[in-house]
Amino acid sequence: MEPVQAENKTLLYIYDDVTEYGEFDWNTWSYKDSETSAKYFSQKLGEIPDGQDIELHINSNGGSVKEGVAIYNLLKQKSNHKIGIVDGVAHSVAFLILQACDERRMCLGTTALIHNMWMYCEGNATQLRKYADDLDDMMEANRQVFLERATISEDDLKALMEAETYLTPDKALEYGLIDEIMGKQTKTPDANELLQKLSDMQQQLNRQQSFREQIAAMKQNIQKPPAAPEPVQENNIMKLFKGGTVR
Repeated sequence: MEPVQAENKTLLYIYDDVTEYGEFDWNTWSYKDSETSAKYFSQKLGEIPDGQDIELHINSNGGSVKEGVAIYNLLKQKSNHKIGIVDGVAHSVAFLILQACDERRMCLGTTALIHNMWMYCEGNATQLRKYADDLDDMMEANRQVFLERATISEDDLKALMEAETYLTPDKALEYGLIDEIMGKQTKTPDANELLQKLSDMQQQLNRQQSFREQIAAMKQNIQKPPAAPEPVQENNIMKLFKGGTVR
């Protein structure tokens, strides 16, 4: 899709597989230009003036690693503030391109896919072994893009890629592979609920204060010396037993 000019920003779209060439035109017997190639992005990024925000929208199953890595680096080299938004899916190298943006966002219901890259190859045993070694080297470089801002270790990322893992927005956020989930609403506490919680807290504090006062009063009573017994008043009958005179 062609870039769209909005107020103080340019909107770019990757809404197809990332490819070097477009569809084959049987009339001209040549390939059409691809709007998801590194060449196309180089031209369009060069038309965006410095200081203008770039908003990149992604809905792609991935595609050519060569083209995707080049697009990633073209975006990184652009000094403009870049906002990447996953509108549908960002699978494979399309998710790698997202990592070039200063702000990485996924909308609700979207998915990302991280996995080890693969290639078509042919040749003898020596050549096939070399292809496997080359893929290992390319994957090492590929992981470094994600590890630049990820919050998980390289071993964990490697395990996720080997398992060909689909990521929900929550998981991508947890792993540090995006910065925000767009459209996710947090529950706003009800005013009556807050008042009830405050009332419960106040009652609990009052009970604690009353308990402390009771403990302090008990301590004071324990520390007081016992009161002396009152003297027994002799009555007339007791005096008779002692031989006293009763008047």
